[in-house]
Amino acid sequence: MLQTITHYSLHLLVPGIIAYLFFRSNWKRAWLIMLATMLIDLDHLLADPIFSATRCSINFHPLHSYWAIAVYVLLAYFKKSRIIAVGLVLHIITDSIDCLWMR
Repeated sequence: MLQTITHYSLHLLVPGIIAYLFFRSNWKRAWLIMLATMLIDLDHLLADPIFSATRCSINFHPLHSYWAIAVYVLLAYFKKSRIIAVGLVLHIITDSIDCLWMR
């Protein structure tokens, strides 16, 4: 139960807090963009089974691969893609925390 609350709080609330703190002039838009980065979970549709509570997403799904993560980090250096990059990196951090809880 605590893991689920933590997971969804990190996916939904933390991006809102970061948007408010760092993108205050347009924080609602920044929050929505960061929420939209959860679309990287569409790569779960390529897995069989689609969901497994015992599977770590990191480096298993294509959009959660180490190569993809490197691209997300690089995107943070460019102002035009920074909000998207922050959302993607937060998503990966959240999923990494889930992986730690599985151990």
